[in-house]
Amino acid sequence: MNDKTNVNRILTGLGEVLDIVEGRAQPARAFAPAEIDVKAIRLKAGLTQQAFAARYGFSASAIRDWEQKRRRPEASARILLKVIEQRPDVVEEALRA
Repeated sequence: MNDKTNVNRILTGLGEVLDIVEGRAQPARAFAPAEIDVKAIRLKAGLTQQAFAARYGFSASAIRDWEQKRRRPEASARILLKVIEQRPDVVEEALRA
């Protein structure tokens, strides 16, 4: 590829980024959040560490370690936590099925 082709590809990509940032387009793929505030999610649910862990299938020690920043949830746990934060009813319905 020549330099002009590369520059055009970069400019096209930047245009796509701008569309996403300004809400005119959705990203082609979703990613697990890099950071998540486990304690805030748990408190919003009004649950103790033990109750939150039991309700959503985590260990109480994992909740404690995540909240105290001794460990970071794996990507799959961060995704589940994000869903719990946004739509706890959906998670609970799925777990009852």
